[in-house]
Amino acid sequence: MSAKRVDMGSRDLISCLPDEILGKILSLLWTNRAACTAVLSKRWRNLLALVDNLDLNDASGNYRYFCDFVDRTLALLSNSPTVKRFSLNCNFQHEDARVDNWIRTVLERGFLELHLKTVDHRIDTEFFTSNTLVKLTICDGFSLDGRLPPGGVFFPALKTLSLVQVEFSDDYTDFTYEDFISGCPVLEELSLHNEGDYDPPDWSGVVSSAPSLKRLTIFHSFPDYREVAYESCLFETPSLVFLDYSSFVAEKYEVDLCSLEEARLNIRSWDDESDQDDDIFGDVTDLLSGISNVKTLHLSYDTLEVFHLCCDTMPMFYNLHTLSFESHKDIGWQVVPLLLNNSPNLETLAIEGLVHQVTNMCGDACPCNIPKRRKKMEEGGCCLSTCQVKILHISGYRGTLRELKQMRYFLANLKCLETVKVGVKVNRRQDSYGNNKYQRITNAVMKLPRVSSNCQIHFF
Repeated sequence: MSAKRVDMGSRDLISCLPDEILGKILSLLWTNRAACTAVLSKRWRNLLALVDNLDLNDASGNYRYFCDFVDRTLALLSNSPTVKRFSLNCNFQHEDARVDNWIRTVLERGFLELHLKTVDHRIDTEFFTSNTLVKLTICDGFSLDGRLPPGGVFFPALKTLSLVQVEFSDDYTDFTYEDFISGCPVLEELSLHNEGDYDPPDWSGVVSSAPSLKRLTIFHSFPDYREVAYESCLFETPSLVFLDYSSFVAEKYEVDLCSLEEARLNIRSWDDESDQDDDIFGDVTDLLSGISNVKTLHLSYDTLEVFHLCCDTMPMFYNLHTLSFESHKDIGWQVVPLLLNNSPNLETLAIEGLVHQVTNMCGDACPCNIPKRRKKMEEGGCCLSTCQVKILHISGYRGTLRELKQMRYFLANLKCLETVKVGVKVNRRQDSYGNNKYQRITNAVMKLPRVSSNCQIHFF
Protein backbone atom coordinates (compact mmCIF):
# COMPACT_ATOMS: atom_id res chain seq x y z
CA MET A 1 0.00 0.00 0.00
CA SER A 2 1.46 3.33 -1.00
CA ALA A 3 1.78 6.02 1.63
CA LYS A 4 -1.01 8.54 1.57
CA ARG A 5 0.21 11.93 0.50
CA VAL A 6 -0.76 14.79 2.75
CA ASP A 7 -1.07 18.11 0.97
CA MET A 8 -0.24 20.82 3.48
CA GLY A 9 -0.75 23.53 0.88
CA SER A 10 -0.06 26.97 2.25
CA ARG A 11 -1.50 26.39 5.73
CA ASP A 12 0.17 28.41 8.47
CA LEU A 13 0.52 25.71 11.13
CA ILE A 14 2.46 27.91 13.55
CA SER A 15 -0.36 30.45 13.72
CA CYS A 16 -2.70 27.63 14.69
CA LEU A 17 -0.84 27.07 17.95
CA PRO A 18 -2.37 28.35 21.22
CA ASP A 19 -1.52 31.88 22.31
CA GLU A 20 0.45 30.65 25.33
CA ILE A 21 2.79 28.59 23.13
CA LEU A 22 3.27 31.44 20.65
CA GLY A 23 4.14 33.70 23.58
CA LYS A 24 6.83 31.21 24.67
CA ILE A 25 8.22 31.11 21.12
CA LEU A 26 8.42 34.90 20.93
CA SER A 27 10.14 34.96 24.33
CA LEU A 28 13.06 33.06 22.79
CA LEU A 29 13.75 35.88 20.32
CA TRP A 30 15.30 39.29 20.83
CA THR A 31 12.31 41.46 21.70
CA ASN A 32 13.24 43.75 18.79
CA ARG A 33 12.68 40.82 16.41
CA ALA A 34 9.64 39.49 18.25
CA ALA A 35 7.88 42.85 17.87
CA CYS A 36 8.25 42.62 14.09
CA THR A 37 5.92 39.62 14.00
CA ALA A 38 3.01 41.99 14.69
CA VAL A 39 2.98 42.87 10.97
CA LEU A 40 2.57 39.25 9.83
CA SER A 41 -1.21 39.16 10.28
CA LYS A 42 -4.00 40.11 12.65
CA ARG A 43 -3.34 36.80 14.43
CA TRP A 44 0.10 38.02 15.58
CA ARG A 45 -0.77 41.65 16.26
CA ASN A 46 -1.22 41.42 20.05
CA LEU A 47 0.94 38.41 20.87
CA LEU A 48 3.90 40.46 22.11
CA ALA A 49 1.95 41.05 25.32
CA LEU A 50 2.28 37.32 26.08
CA VAL A 51 6.10 37.19 26.24
CA ASP A 52 7.68 36.41 29.61
CA ASN A 53 11.13 37.69 28.68
CA LEU A 54 12.18 41.10 27.37
CA ASP A 55 15.53 40.62 25.63
CA LEU A 56 16.50 44.02 24.22
CA ASN A 57 19.59 44.41 22.05
CA ASP A 58 20.44 47.59 20.14
CA ALA A 59 22.47 45.55 17.63
CA SER A 60 19.17 44.20 16.31
CA GLY A 61 17.74 46.77 13.93
CA ASN A 62 18.50 50.51 13.77
CA TYR A 63 20.12 51.54 17.04
CA ARG A 64 19.08 55.19 16.54
CA TYR A 65 15.47 54.24 17.22
CA PHE A 66 16.33 51.79 19.97
CA CYS A 67 15.52 54.09 22.91
CA ASP A 68 12.10 54.93 21.52
CA PHE A 69 11.41 51.24 20.96
CA VAL A 70 12.32 50.36 24.56
CA ASP A 71 10.10 53.17 25.88
CA ARG A 72 7.14 52.00 23.78
CA THR A 73 7.64 48.35 24.71
CA LEU A 74 7.76 49.03 28.45
CA ALA A 75 4.66 51.19 28.13
CA LEU A 76 2.84 48.54 26.09
CA LEU A 77 3.62 45.84 28.64
CA SER A 78 3.03 47.99 31.71
CA ASN A 79 0.18 45.74 32.89
CA SER A 80 1.47 42.42 31.55
CA PRO A 81 1.48 39.74 34.28
CA THR A 82 3.69 37.39 32.25
CA VAL A 83 6.90 39.42 31.86
CA LYS A 84 9.38 38.37 34.57
CA ARG A 85 12.81 38.81 32.95
CA PHE A 86 14.45 41.94 31.51
CA SER A 87 17.73 41.76 29.60
CA LEU A 88 19.41 44.89 28.22
CA ASN A 89 22.42 44.54 25.90
CA CYS A 90 23.70 47.84 24.51
CA ASN A 91 26.61 48.03 22.07
CA PHE A 92 26.09 51.78 21.67
CA GLN A 93 26.03 54.48 24.31
CA HIS A 94 22.61 55.91 25.17
CA GLU A 95 21.42 58.77 27.34
CA ASP A 96 22.09 57.98 31.01
CA ALA A 97 18.73 59.27 32.20
CA ARG A 98 16.77 57.02 29.82
CA VAL A 99 18.76 53.91 30.73
CA ASP A 100 18.26 54.68 34.43
CA ASN A 101 14.55 55.11 33.81
CA TRP A 102 14.33 51.66 32.14
CA ILE A 103 16.06 50.03 35.10
CA ARG A 104 13.91 51.91 37.59
CA THR A 105 10.75 50.84 35.72
CA VAL A 106 11.77 47.18 35.77
CA LEU A 107 12.54 47.26 39.49
CA GLU A 108 9.27 49.01 40.32
CA ARG A 109 7.21 46.50 38.32
CA GLY A 110 8.45 43.54 40.32
CA PHE A 111 10.47 41.66 37.69
CA LEU A 112 12.26 38.51 38.88
CA GLU A 113 15.39 38.79 36.70
CA LEU A 114 17.46 41.74 35.51
CA HIS A 115 20.49 41.41 33.22
CA LEU A 116 22.42 44.54 32.21
CA LYS A 117 25.24 45.06 29.72
CA THR A 118 25.98 48.43 28.20
CA VAL A 119 28.71 50.92 27.29
CA ASP A 120 30.13 53.20 29.99
CA HIS A 121 27.02 53.78 32.08
CA ARG A 122 26.87 54.82 35.72
CA ILE A 123 23.84 53.41 37.52
CA ASP A 124 22.29 55.78 40.01
CA THR A 125 22.23 53.55 43.08
CA GLU A 126 19.71 55.75 44.87
CA PHE A 127 16.83 53.72 43.35
CA PHE A 128 18.71 50.42 43.33
CA THR A 129 16.46 48.24 45.47
CA SER A 130 13.78 45.62 44.83
CA ASN A 131 11.63 43.32 46.95
CA THR A 132 11.05 40.82 44.12
CA LEU A 133 14.31 40.52 42.18
CA VAL A 134 15.72 36.97 42.34
CA LYS A 135 18.54 37.13 39.77
CA LEU A 136 20.74 40.11 38.84
CA THR A 137 23.61 40.40 36.34
CA ILE A 138 25.60 43.58 35.75
CA CYS A 139 28.53 43.48 33.37
CA ASP A 140 30.91 45.30 31.01
CA GLY A 141 30.66 49.07 31.11
CA PHE A 142 28.46 49.60 34.14
CA SER A 143 29.61 51.33 37.27
CA LEU A 144 27.67 51.91 40.45
CA ASP A 145 27.54 55.55 41.46
CA GLY A 146 25.52 58.15 43.33
CA ARG A 147 23.84 58.09 46.69
CA LEU A 148 22.86 54.92 48.51
CA PRO A 149 19.12 54.19 48.78
CA PRO A 150 17.54 55.05 52.16
CA GLY A 151 18.67 52.27 54.47
CA GLY A 152 21.26 51.06 51.96
CA VAL A 153 21.02 48.62 49.06
CA PHE A 154 18.30 46.08 49.79
CA PHE A 155 17.43 43.02 47.70
CA PRO A 156 15.65 40.74 50.20
CA ALA A 157 14.75 38.08 47.58
CA LEU A 158 17.95 38.09 45.50
CA LYS A 159 19.52 34.62 45.26
CA THR A 160 21.88 34.96 42.27
CA LEU A 161 24.22 37.90 41.65
CA SER A 162 26.82 38.25 38.91
CA LEU A 163 29.12 41.29 38.69
CA VAL A 164 31.45 41.36 35.65
CA GLN A 165 33.87 44.26 35.22
CA VAL A 166 31.73 46.46 37.47
CA GLU A 167 33.37 49.52 39.05
CA PHE A 168 32.29 50.92 42.40
CA SER A 169 32.66 54.69 42.38
CA ASP A 170 33.38 56.57 45.59
CA ASP A 171 32.86 60.08 44.25
CA TYR A 172 29.86 60.60 46.53
CA THR A 173 30.01 57.76 49.00
CA ASP A 174 32.18 54.85 50.11
CA PHE A 175 30.12 52.33 48.16
CA THR A 176 31.85 48.93 48.13
CA TYR A 177 31.25 45.28 47.32
CA GLU A 178 30.41 44.71 50.98
CA ASP A 179 27.73 47.44 50.89
CA PHE A 180 26.11 45.76 47.92
CA ILE A 181 26.30 42.14 49.02
CA SER A 182 25.39 42.78 52.65
CA GLY A 183 22.07 44.09 51.29
CA CYS A 184 21.30 40.63 49.84
CA PRO A 185 20.48 38.55 52.96
CA VAL A 186 19.41 35.35 51.14
CA LEU A 187 22.08 35.38 48.42
CA GLU A 188 23.02 31.82 47.40
CA GLU A 189 25.11 32.25 44.24
CA LEU A 190 27.71 34.97 43.63
CA SER A 191 30.00 35.52 40.64
CA LEU A 192 32.69 38.23 40.60
CA HIS A 193 34.75 38.74 37.44
CA ASN A 194 37.40 41.47 37.22
CA GLU A 195 40.47 41.88 35.03
CA GLY A 196 42.35 44.61 33.22
CA ASP A 197 44.74 47.47 33.82
CA TYR A 198 42.65 49.64 36.13
CA ASP A 199 42.93 49.68 39.93
CA PRO A 200 41.72 46.29 41.22
CA PRO A 201 38.62 46.32 43.45
CA ASP A 202 38.93 45.04 46.99
CA TRP A 203 36.71 41.96 47.35
CA SER A 204 38.80 40.30 50.07
CA GLY A 205 36.07 40.60 52.69
CA VAL A 206 33.07 40.15 50.41
CA VAL A 207 32.41 36.49 51.08
CA SER A 208 31.94 36.96 54.80
CA SER A 209 29.18 39.47 53.95
CA ALA A 210 27.01 36.66 52.55
CA PRO A 211 26.59 33.92 55.18
CA SER A 212 23.90 32.11 53.12
CA LEU A 213 26.16 31.77 50.06
CA LYS A 214 26.29 28.27 48.53
CA ARG A 215 28.08 28.84 45.19
CA LEU A 216 30.93 31.30 44.63
CA THR A 217 32.85 32.08 41.43
CA ILE A 218 35.74 34.54 41.51
CA PHE A 219 37.90 35.52 38.53
CA HIS A 220 40.42 38.18 39.49
CA SER A 221 43.32 38.96 37.12
CA PHE A 222 45.57 41.98 37.66
CA PRO A 223 49.12 40.73 36.96
CA ASP A 224 50.68 44.20 37.28
CA TYR A 225 49.29 44.99 40.73
CA ARG A 226 51.14 42.81 43.19
CA GLU A 227 51.42 45.79 45.52
CA VAL A 228 47.67 45.52 46.21
CA ALA A 229 47.68 41.78 46.82
CA TYR A 230 45.62 41.20 49.90
CA GLU A 231 47.45 40.51 53.12
CA SER A 232 44.61 38.20 54.05
CA CYS A 233 42.03 36.79 51.64
CA LEU A 234 38.84 35.75 53.45
CA PHE A 235 36.73 32.73 52.58
CA GLU A 236 34.53 32.60 55.66
CA THR A 237 31.26 31.14 54.40
CA PRO A 238 30.36 27.93 56.21
CA SER A 239 27.34 27.26 53.91
CA LEU A 240 29.39 27.27 50.69
CA VAL A 241 29.25 23.99 48.71
CA PHE A 242 30.93 25.10 45.44
CA LEU A 243 33.97 27.33 44.91
CA ASP A 244 35.48 28.37 41.57
CA TYR A 245 38.47 30.57 42.38
CA SER A 246 40.84 32.07 39.79
CA SER A 247 43.35 34.65 40.96
CA PHE A 248 46.96 35.36 41.79
CA VAL A 249 48.15 33.92 45.07
CA ALA A 250 47.43 36.02 48.15
CA GLU A 251 49.85 36.52 51.01
CA LYS A 252 47.59 34.61 53.39
CA TYR A 253 44.14 32.99 53.50
CA GLU A 254 41.57 32.84 56.28
CA VAL A 255 39.15 30.02 55.55
CA ASP A 256 35.93 28.61 56.99
CA LEU A 257 34.44 26.31 54.34
CA CYS A 258 33.25 23.36 56.38
CA SER A 259 30.38 22.53 53.95
CA LEU A 260 32.43 22.73 50.74
CA GLU A 261 31.93 19.76 48.39
CA GLU A 262 33.56 20.91 45.14
CA ALA A 263 36.42 23.32 44.44
CA ARG A 264 37.92 24.52 41.15
CA LEU A 265 41.22 26.36 41.68
CA ASN A 266 43.28 28.37 39.21
CA ILE A 267 45.86 30.12 41.38
CA ARG A 268 48.81 31.76 39.67
CA SER A 269 52.13 32.89 41.09
CA TRP A 270 53.33 36.46 40.63
CA ASP A 271 55.87 37.11 37.89
CA ASP A 272 57.97 39.95 39.27
CA GLU A 273 61.53 39.93 37.93
CA SER A 274 62.59 42.68 40.33
CA ASP A 275 61.99 40.36 43.28
CA GLN A 276 63.89 37.33 42.06
CA ASP A 277 66.08 37.31 45.16
CA ASP A 278 63.16 37.61 47.56
CA ASP A 279 61.25 34.77 49.15
CA ILE A 280 58.37 33.26 47.22
CA PHE A 281 55.31 35.46 47.72
CA GLY A 282 52.09 33.91 49.00
CA ASP A 283 51.00 31.08 51.28
CA VAL A 284 48.17 28.66 50.41
CA THR A 285 48.70 26.33 53.37
CA ASP A 286 45.59 27.54 55.22
CA LEU A 287 43.55 27.53 52.01
CA LEU A 288 44.31 23.85 51.40
CA SER A 289 43.57 23.00 54.99
CA GLY A 290 40.27 24.85 54.72
CA ILE A 291 39.11 22.93 51.64
CA SER A 292 40.39 19.51 52.73
CA ASN A 293 36.83 18.19 53.18
CA VAL A 294 35.96 18.50 49.48
CA LYS A 295 34.65 15.54 47.49
CA THR A 296 35.66 16.92 44.08
CA LEU A 297 38.79 18.98 43.33
CA HIS A 298 39.84 20.52 39.99
CA LEU A 299 43.30 22.10 39.66
CA SER A 300 44.92 24.09 36.86
CA TYR A 301 48.59 23.53 36.03
CA ASP A 302 49.41 26.93 37.57
CA THR A 303 47.81 25.74 40.80
CA LEU A 304 50.07 22.69 40.86
CA GLU A 305 53.08 25.01 40.77
CA VAL A 306 51.67 27.29 43.49
CA PHE A 307 50.98 24.27 45.71
CA HIS A 308 54.63 23.25 45.27
CA LEU A 309 56.05 26.72 45.92
CA CYS A 310 53.62 28.20 48.46
CA CYS A 311 52.41 25.34 50.64
CA ASP A 312 54.19 24.19 53.80
CA THR A 313 52.08 21.12 54.56
CA MET A 314 49.74 19.07 52.39
CA PRO A 315 46.61 18.12 54.39
CA MET A 316 44.77 14.81 54.23
CA PHE A 317 41.79 14.73 51.83
CA TYR A 318 39.77 11.92 53.40
CA ASN A 319 36.53 12.79 51.55
CA LEU A 320 38.07 13.36 48.13
CA HIS A 321 36.53 11.03 45.53
CA THR A 322 37.36 12.90 42.30
CA LEU A 323 40.62 14.68 41.50
CA SER A 324 41.29 16.34 38.16
CA PHE A 325 44.21 18.50 37.10
CA GLU A 326 45.77 20.03 34.00
CA SER A 327 49.27 19.21 32.85
CA HIS A 328 51.70 21.56 31.09
CA LYS A 329 55.10 20.98 29.54
CA ASP A 330 56.66 23.74 31.69
CA ILE A 331 55.10 22.70 35.03
CA GLY A 332 56.33 19.74 37.11
CA TRP A 333 54.30 17.10 38.93
CA GLN A 334 56.04 17.59 42.30
CA VAL A 335 52.79 17.78 44.27
CA VAL A 336 50.94 15.01 42.45
CA PRO A 337 52.38 12.21 44.63
CA LEU A 338 51.52 14.22 47.75
CA LEU A 339 47.93 14.65 46.60
CA LEU A 340 47.56 10.96 45.75
CA ASN A 341 49.15 9.75 48.97
CA ASN A 342 46.92 12.07 51.02
CA SER A 343 43.67 11.04 49.27
CA PRO A 344 43.06 7.50 50.57
CA ASN A 345 39.49 7.29 49.22
CA LEU A 346 40.13 8.68 45.74
CA GLU A 347 38.10 6.81 43.09
CA THR A 348 38.33 8.99 39.96
CA LEU A 349 41.49 10.58 38.59
CA ALA A 350 41.17 12.88 35.54
CA ILE A 351 44.17 14.44 33.80
CA GLU A 352 44.12 16.89 30.89
CA GLY A 353 47.35 16.20 29.03
CA LEU A 354 50.18 13.98 30.26
CA VAL A 355 53.29 15.94 29.20
CA HIS A 356 54.90 17.84 32.08
CA GLN A 357 58.26 19.24 33.09
CA VAL A 358 60.72 16.63 34.30
CA THR A 359 62.44 17.63 37.53
CA ASN A 360 64.54 15.90 40.16
CA MET A 361 61.53 16.24 42.48
CA CYS A 362 59.02 14.81 40.05
CA GLY A 363 57.97 12.17 42.51
CA ASP A 364 56.79 8.65 41.72
CA ALA A 365 53.50 9.37 39.93
CA CYS A 366 55.36 9.21 36.61
CA PRO A 367 58.22 7.21 35.04
CA CYS A 368 60.34 10.32 34.36
CA ASN A 369 62.91 9.97 37.14
CA ILE A 370 63.80 6.30 36.68
CA PRO A 371 66.49 5.87 39.41
CA LYS A 372 64.32 7.52 42.03
CA ARG A 373 61.30 5.53 40.91
CA ARG A 374 63.21 2.22 41.17
CA LYS A 375 64.37 3.09 44.68
CA LYS A 376 60.81 3.91 45.70
CA MET A 377 59.53 0.65 44.23
CA GLU A 378 62.17 -1.30 46.14
CA GLU A 379 61.08 0.42 49.36
CA GLY A 380 57.46 -0.70 49.01
CA GLY A 381 55.91 0.60 45.82
CA CYS A 382 55.04 3.96 44.35
CA CYS A 383 52.10 6.22 45.28
CA LEU A 384 50.01 4.74 42.46
CA SER A 385 50.21 1.21 43.81
CA THR A 386 48.37 2.19 46.99
CA CYS A 387 45.68 4.24 45.22
CA GLN A 388 42.06 3.12 45.23
CA VAL A 389 41.43 4.79 41.86
CA LYS A 390 38.81 2.93 39.82
CA ILE A 391 38.32 5.40 36.96
CA LEU A 392 41.16 7.03 35.04
CA HIS A 393 40.18 9.75 32.57
CA ILE A 394 42.87 11.08 30.20
CA SER A 395 42.05 13.88 27.72
CA GLY A 396 44.20 15.48 25.04
CA TYR A 397 46.14 12.25 24.41
CA ARG A 398 48.35 12.50 21.28
CA GLY A 399 50.07 9.13 21.48
CA THR A 400 53.67 10.33 21.75
CA LEU A 401 56.32 7.96 23.10
CA ARG A 402 56.46 9.88 26.35
CA GLU A 403 52.69 9.76 26.78
CA LEU A 404 52.66 6.05 26.00
CA LYS A 405 55.25 5.46 28.74
CA GLN A 406 53.06 7.37 31.19
CA MET A 407 50.01 5.29 30.21
CA ARG A 408 52.05 2.12 30.67
CA TYR A 409 53.07 3.33 34.12
CA PHE A 410 49.48 4.04 35.14
CA LEU A 411 48.18 0.68 33.92
CA ALA A 412 51.04 -1.19 35.57
CA ASN A 413 50.55 0.35 39.02
CA LEU A 414 46.88 1.28 39.53
CA LYS A 415 45.68 -2.03 40.96
CA CYS A 416 41.99 -1.11 41.39
CA LEU A 417 41.39 0.27 37.90
CA GLU A 418 38.07 -0.69 36.33
CA THR A 419 37.62 1.92 33.60
CA VAL A 420 40.11 3.94 31.57
CA LYS A 421 38.75 6.64 29.29
CA VAL A 422 41.21 8.12 26.79
CA GLY A 423 40.40 11.19 24.71
CA VAL A 424 42.59 10.89 21.63
CA LYS A 425 43.54 14.19 20.00
CA VAL A 426 44.47 13.70 16.36
CA ASN A 427 43.98 15.52 13.08
CA ARG A 428 40.98 13.75 11.59
CA ARG A 429 41.75 15.25 8.20
CA GLN A 430 45.06 13.40 8.12
CA ASP A 431 43.29 10.15 8.93
CA SER A 432 40.95 10.72 6.00
CA TYR A 433 43.95 10.58 3.67
CA GLY A 434 44.84 7.09 4.85
CA ASN A 435 47.25 8.08 7.59
CA ASN A 436 45.15 6.17 10.18
CA LYS A 437 47.02 7.74 13.08
CA TYR A 438 44.03 7.36 15.38
CA GLN A 439 44.00 3.58 14.89
CA ARG A 440 47.72 3.29 15.60
CA ILE A 441 47.39 5.30 18.81
CA THR A 442 44.46 3.28 20.13
CA ASN A 443 46.09 -0.05 19.20
CA ALA A 444 49.27 0.91 21.09
CA VAL A 445 47.30 1.68 24.25
CA MET A 446 45.23 -1.50 24.02
CA LYS A 447 48.42 -3.59 23.91
CA LEU A 448 49.75 -2.22 27.20
CA PRO A 449 49.79 -4.69 30.13
CA ARG A 450 47.35 -4.01 32.99
CA VAL A 451 47.89 -4.93 36.62
CA SER A 452 44.11 -4.90 37.16
CA SER A 453 42.31 -7.81 35.52
CA ASN A 454 39.04 -5.81 35.58
CA CYS A 455 40.41 -2.85 33.64
CA GLN A 456 38.47 -1.86 30.50
CA ILE A 457 39.80 0.83 28.12
CA HIS A 458 37.50 3.13 26.14
CA PHE A 459 38.32 5.92 23.67
CA PHE A 460 36.47 9.10 22.86
